[in-house]
Amino acid sequence: QVHLVESGGGLVQPGGSLRLSCAASGKIFSIYIMGWYRQAPGKQRELVADISNDGVTNYGDSVKGRFTVSRDNAKNTAYLQMNSLRPEDTAVYYCSADLMTDSRRADIYWGQGTQVTVSS
Repeated sequence: QVHLVESGGGLVQPGGSLRLSCAASGKIFSIYIMGWYRQAPGKQRELVADISNDGVTNYGDSVKGRFTVSRDNAKNTAYLQMNSLRPEDTAVYYCSADLMTDSRRADIYWGQGTQVTVSS
């Protein structure tokens, strides 16, 4: 079994910052890509940012220059530093991991999501 647990969400004022964490645990052989997605009410889930195991990053257009994704491979943990937050960033943020388990099965796993609300 593999589990992803997000933390760090909450309520923040416009212009503020939050840092999300995603810790993967279980029978993991290797994690290739860790990603952050978000889904606002009535909208489709969209990519926020992802990062490969060798540090290559990819960002959604709406967050470029404001958000930074990083990871600690030794801890199987990814982070999302969110600065200059806007009300339109309000959403449930989900972590994903494209990984191979100890039994050499490749699959994509998801966390349960963490709410981020940007409001004054």
